[in-house]
Amino acid sequence: MVEKIDAHHHLWQYDKENYGWIDQSMGVLRRDFLPPDLDKELHSAGIDGAVAVQAQQTLTETAWLLSLADQFSFIRGVVGWAPIASEDFSTHLDHLRSHRKLKGLRHIIQSEPDDNFILNASFNRGIARLKNTGLVYDILIFDRHLPAATQFVDRHPQQRFVLDHVAKPRIRERVMDPWRRNIAELAKRENVYCKISGMVTEADWAAWSQHDLWPYLEVALEAFGPQRLMVGSDWPVCLLAVSYSVWFQVLNASLAKLAVAQRERILGGTASEVYGL
Repeated sequence: MVEKIDAHHHLWQYDKENYGWIDQSMGVLRRDFLPPDLDKELHSAGIDGAVAVQAQQTLTETAWLLSLADQFSFIRGVVGWAPIASEDFSTHLDHLRSHRKLKGLRHIIQSEPDDNFILNASFNRGIARLKNTGLVYDILIFDRHLPAATQFVDRHPQQRFVLDHVAKPRIRERVMDPWRRNIAELAKRENVYCKISGMVTEADWAAWSQHDLWPYLEVALEAFGPQRLMVGSDWPVCLLAVSYSVWFQVLNASLAKLAVAQRERILGGTASEVYGL
């Protein structure tokens, strides 16, 4: 039996200064979310293990997540942050690679003022240094960034990438294109994998339905196939629109028509392979 893996969740000790993006409409997120809280959610949904993903762009948070992964075996891996575009990135990378549970790195591209930040020479020089390390790079973007992300991936054909949150399509507005065309183009690159995550918070938080999500999930299935898809909760951010266990109920219902081997691949096999869990 393939283990079920939540390939994308966050942990934090909340304070207003470091989590300024959590505004007044997100009151449910204004508290600590720590491993014991996650453990309860994993059990509620029948999930075996999880991958913790950075929420701050600090080495301090990355070290903290790795320390938690050492303490709690259900945290199977960490996608942390490091200063990829900096001159001293190699030094930080050498230090971080010594930790066996570091599985990848991520930068919050979606928040950069320059929509072409992902093509920045310094940033790409840093990404090139990931070659032969076994580390994955998680791509966090909005749908408008997909063309630049495709150019970026083409610069690094030997690097393994994971696209977070199916590139955040505009589900709330029921907009399919150009997201549909652009994600299909990116998916032609076989070194790119994709997370089925973060979808409910791109929909109407209070009034979304499984039918709102299905057209986007269908596009992802067609573009990447089960072999390059994995699931994630985006907990606790998902709590803005759905509980942890209900999100996995929605996923299970949406994938019910697939063959058992395909479901197992999406629900755990892909993440275990890609992140080397």
